[in-house]
Amino acid sequence: MTTPFYVSPQQAMADRAEYARKGIARGRSVVVLQYADGIVFVAENPSRALHKVSEIYDRIAFAAVGKYNEFENLRIGGVRYADLRGYTYDREDVTARGLANVYAQTLGTIFSSAAEKPYEVELIVAEVGEGPEDDQIYRLPHDGSIVDEHGSVAVGGNADQISSYLDQHHRDGLTLAEALKLAVDSLSRDNNGGERSLTAEQLEVAVLDRTRPQKRKFKRVLGRQLSRLLEPEEGAAGSETESSGTEESDG
Repeated sequence: MTTPFYVSPQQAMADRAEYARKGIARGRSVVVLQYADGIVFVAENPSRALHKVSEIYDRIAFAAVGKYNEFENLRIGGVRYADLRGYTYDREDVTARGLANVYAQTLGTIFSSAAEKPYEVELIVAEVGEGPEDDQIYRLPHDGSIVDEHGSVAVGGNADQISSYLDQHHRDGLTLAEALKLAVDSLSRDNNGGERSLTAEQLEVAVLDRTRPQKRKFKRVLGRQLSRLLEPEEGAAGSETESSGTEESDG
């Protein structure tokens, strides 16, 4: 009988992590920013059917990069967890922190299991609070760790370069138009230091807007509304009329 090929546990985990990171890096990036009235999600995504950004619950949204079928399964599981917890206890008991813990356990279990490949996904779970100081943004890498983010965060693609740009230019109190422009500028930068041109048709944009009177704070920014926000001359005006030309997500 032949002797099985031996790989140290450390090397095996390093190989799994490298496999997952390469899969995530092949995807287009997603940027999440805090602005004065909430949190904005901007993804480079020309598809209008396969969303990278979705609603989870009243004040909570989800963004992901990587393999669509894998993060879609996680999204669906998160919606079921939130609905069940809100129904069993109270809607206020559904929090981004609790959801992030559930995702961390799932990703961590899959990553450490030798029976299946690690998920090639990186997630962001965000919750808008009563004020900017109450906002919560959590980033969950492929291995199930949780990173508490503040201000801005980028995942997928050349996330390191985008995050560095955001750290230098993001500030508190941005309007929606200013935050959207900053997000698009960061996504437009390529690995060689040049810039690409991104149009409204290439972007998926959604917000958690704390000023909305209803419980559900999530809404997508689409069509003419998004085009107005992307135009420098009319961006400020578009921010003032953001309630028009938008569509609510069904999750």
